[in-house]
Amino acid sequence: MTDNSDELTGYEEEREPDPSDSLRTFGAVVQALREHAGLSRAEFGERVRFSKHTVESVELGRRMPDESFVELGEEATGNTGALRRSAKFLTRGEAGLAAWFRRWAKLEKIAVSLCTYECRLVPGLLQSEGCARAVFEGTIPVAPDVRLEALLAVRQERQKMLYERPTVPFSFIIEEHVFRRRFAGEEQIRGMFDHVLEHSAPRNVTLQIVPLEGGLHACLDGPVRLLETPEGRRFGYSEGQQNGRLIGDVKEVSLLQQRYDTLRSQALNPEDSRGLLARLRGEL
Repeated sequence: MTDNSDELTGYEEEREPDPSDSLRTFGAVVQALREHAGLSRAEFGERVRFSKHTVESVELGRRMPDESFVELGEEATGNTGALRRSAKFLTRGEAGLAAWFRRWAKLEKIAVSLCTYECRLVPGLLQSEGCARAVFEGTIPVAPDVRLEALLAVRQERQKMLYERPTVPFSFIIEEHVFRRRFAGEEQIRGMFDHVLEHSAPRNVTLQIVPLEGGLHACLDGPVRLLETPEGRRFGYSEGQQNGRLIGDVKEVSLLQQRYDTLRSQALNPEDSRGLLARLRGEL
């Protein structure tokens, strides 16, 4: 069995964007030119008017350099033009995903099974464009239009998994009150119901709803996601305000899986769940 424990190292403290290839390449160019000029990071920092720690972050591909860094860096390294030219191709890593979600998203792509329990909102993999847009428009701080469109694009790209991976079982358990939330006008809400019904129709997708009268149940501690890798390793993921936690501890993941399996027996079966959604749509 492959040990993925290294993937968890330092994860819970991650807040900076993952370095993109272009950021790493630019950083390597900065370092090479700086060293060729015989400058330490501190000395180079004085020339570009940034701290040596900022210089280090740029060289390691952790920070997007601003225009003044590029221009002053050119002057400090002999005006070769290399920094100006390479800066035009800089991009941030996976701009449409929160930093703390990226490792889970990578595991999602290779998983042989995925389970999701949600009690706050429709899971991202099942959200209609109107629902997703309403969620992103309601975030604080307010997302600029470019950022909002990037978020929507990544969400829609992730949703392709449901169709492009027809042999992978996707299980969703969602609280009924989530579907009763009025996030927009009736037309958009109908669109959300239609979207969920369509995307939960494939044979590899199972949707169950926990009814309002269901009472207390096994997953009241909050939303949870679970997956299994091709090597048989299981991971969990939980998310809160401005943070997310990838869970790899075998005992903890086992406990979460037991809770999820118990909730499966407490929720409505898939047929009754889809019937409930159809009725809720008809009430609009």
